[in-house]
Amino acid sequence: MMEQYLAIKEDHPDSLLFYRMGDFYELFFNDAEVASASLNIALTKRGKHAGQDIPMCGVPVHAADGYLQKLIRNGHRVAVAEQTESPAEAKKRGYKSVVAREVVRLVTPGTITEESLLDSRSHNFLVALARVGKVYAIAWLDISTGDFSATAISMDDIGAQVSRLDPGEILMSDRWLDEAVFRELGQDWQKNLTPLPSVRFDSQSGERRLQALFDVKTLDAFGTFSRAELAACGALVDYVELTQKGKFPLIKPPTQQLSSDVMSIDAATRRNLEMTRTMTGDRQGSLLSVIDRTITGAGGRKLTGDIASPSTSPELIHRRLDMVTFFEQSDSRRERLRDILRRCPDTERALSRLSLGRGGPRDLAVIRDGLAETTNLRQALAGNGLEEPPEGIVLAGEQLGYHAELVDLLTRSLAPDLPLLTRDGGFIGKGYRADLDEFKALRDESRRHIANLQARYAAQVKVPSLKIKHNNVLGYFIEITPRFVDNMEESFIHRQTMANAVRYSTVELGELEDKISRAADRALALELTLYDELAKAVTDCGANILSAAEAMAQVDVAASHAQLAKENDYCRPLVDEGVAFDIKGGRHPVVEAALQAAAETSFVANDCNLNEDQRLWLLTGPNMAGKSTFLRQNALIAIMAQIGAYVPAASAHIGIVDRLFSRVGAADDLARGRSTFMVEMVETASILNQAGSRALVILDEIGRGTATFDGLSIAWATVENLHDVNKCRALFATHYHELTALGSKLPALSNHSMRVREWKGDVIFLHEVGEGSADRSYGIQVAKLAGLPKAVVKRAENVLEALEQKDQTSASTRLANDLPLFATVIEEVSTPNVSETVSPILEKLELISVDDLSPRDALDLLYELKELCPDK
Repeated sequence: MMEQYLAIKEDHPDSLLFYRMGDFYELFFNDAEVASASLNIALTKRGKHAGQDIPMCGVPVHAADGYLQKLIRNGHRVAVAEQTESPAEAKKRGYKSVVAREVVRLVTPGTITEESLLDSRSHNFLVALARVGKVYAIAWLDISTGDFSATAISMDDIGAQVSRLDPGEILMSDRWLDEAVFRELGQDWQKNLTPLPSVRFDSQSGERRLQALFDVKTLDAFGTFSRAELAACGALVDYVELTQKGKFPLIKPPTQQLSSDVMSIDAATRRNLEMTRTMTGDRQGSLLSVIDRTITGAGGRKLTGDIASPSTSPELIHRRLDMVTFFEQSDSRRERLRDILRRCPDTERALSRLSLGRGGPRDLAVIRDGLAETTNLRQALAGNGLEEPPEGIVLAGEQLGYHAELVDLLTRSLAPDLPLLTRDGGFIGKGYRADLDEFKALRDESRRHIANLQARYAAQVKVPSLKIKHNNVLGYFIEITPRFVDNMEESFIHRQTMANAVRYSTVELGELEDKISRAADRALALELTLYDELAKAVTDCGANILSAAEAMAQVDVAASHAQLAKENDYCRPLVDEGVAFDIKGGRHPVVEAALQAAAETSFVANDCNLNEDQRLWLLTGPNMAGKSTFLRQNALIAIMAQIGAYVPAASAHIGIVDRLFSRVGAADDLARGRSTFMVEMVETASILNQAGSRALVILDEIGRGTATFDGLSIAWATVENLHDVNKCRALFATHYHELTALGSKLPALSNHSMRVREWKGDVIFLHEVGEGSADRSYGIQVAKLAGLPKAVVKRAENVLEALEQKDQTSASTRLANDLPLFATVIEEVSTPNVSETVSPILEKLELISVDDLSPRDALDLLYELKELCPDK
């Protein structure tokens, strides 16, 4: 057995080997040590190798999915070796023959299909990066849904594209590992990278693989793919074949996506805007979590994909918005559709499991139940006779298709209660096959005979507790307690004696067991044959099923946007080819939702008009006044508009944004040896080098991570570059009030500020944006609100007053000599008008014996001290 294990392991050195032994997957040697630590399970030993104990651990087959999930999440790959013959078949080759085993699949992060291992509302993309000459390409495939696409990209866009797809696994040539761009990628996606030999990225081989997979002689019908795109697509197909051991899921023909088809958003911007995950990696609190009202898993996946890839096509955006309007205008229509969608299971992923041979009876039921609702969905999408549905709704209705024949077949064939596993049997309904019904009747009748036989034997030997039981070793046997042994007659054949029981058999019981066994085996064998026929009938209709699932997802997302708009009073945006950016009454969707959940004050809406005369807004004002929220909300409104959703505003007119950049917040990157300021400069450099006239840029506090004059100089030059070179729409928030002077120099720059009020020394944040610049930053007031010690606040006020004097050099000199700092401040705060003579108050206090004071005396003393105060 260990020779067999080591031979299989030799072919899969980079994977943990799940070696099937009966009801367990066992791991040995180093695999066992790694798995036991990762899974927190016991490490044992079995046998010896080279004189040393062999480490071993194992997991039950029926619970393997949970353990696989942990291993995959920890960055491991798993090779699953199954028994390919029974022990009885092995014995025919010789008494000591080992049961044949072989690896039936490789489980990797990008190729999992099990429902328990996947997030039902997110795609799990397998991505391949390829290069032919100086042309780069990226291809991506979700084998759990069949989605398959590719696009040519520039070297600078690799990181942004990978971040957009958020892949489970990335394939790339091992020759690239030493190149700078891929070293950078490896730092961000180390656990997801799978280097492969460069031969697997050959474009000619890739083209042949695609032609064979889709049974065509040319790929022209799918698009005009570059050699780099063919190489990336071919590598994906080759890897799927390798990991699935020749089995292929139903894969849609590849679609060619142009890089200009979607809004380009780099990784830093996605992170700053918390589009699908928060800064901490959680879904809750992200834009996606707030706007998602989808019902189905496929709808959730489509919405996630839309947010990750906002469209730059006004035609597509308008078609999506028309679909949203169709549902937004009729509450009854929308609710009827959503009620139907609640009954629609995830047909895409069930179909994938069936096509890979990993499905079960319940997956057949998923296909049946999902397709059965297509008729109801078509009726819900039909017009009411007074209005014609929009184009997108009509196309979705046609795409749903007609599946009555397949639904009828699955309805007639499947039993009401279905087992999880095919091998358990009992999933074919009564009346579907007469011969199967006969086998089941014979099997069930024989089992009744067992019950009758047990009653007869118990009466015959006068042992009321006599039982007829079954196990896989002895088969059927008679069991009694030891004290009744003398009651047993000669016709009862002794089989086994244990501490608490004695077991027997009879000739009659053996004959009955054989009859039951043959009936049960024939029934199960026929059911398995019928299952294969039903699975083939489903996969033969795979293209139509995927088309219907896609239509369900589209209408689910449209109805979701309509539901959101109704709940939160969102408006339909106007999106066109221009460069307008005119938001009236805009709100931050996530912050607003948080305020609503906490039942706090309502969100303060603000306008933002970045027209040609003021396409660059310079925003000043104190911290906590809402600058960052205002910046982010406008970026999120642009994203929502370009995914085809209504937006949180009174009105919105947005010219297509082709690239979105955000530099908001501060964070270091210690893994790359970058300080907070270095990260800020790298991200700013990326913006200034890439932003064009159709881009939208939001920048917050550029230059604050270094010396004052250095930072001011960098911020000044950045503003000028955005205005004169990039010529993009931009929001630039800053505390450098000196920059407001650029308003008179740069014609398209407009000064705006966050409005505040002062009341009795405190600052009140209005969270309103108005024209003009702030006269001060109110930083000390914010520090006071944050709870800084009074001594520190007082000292800060003194320093600020000195710095604001005209002669800043002499002020700085005086401040430098005024040390120790806190001793001076404490003295100033506690005795503001101390002279060189001793205060009468201090003289009085020195004469007081506190312990001797009565309450009345203490009160009188307070009045005396008050009289001694100079200003009383």
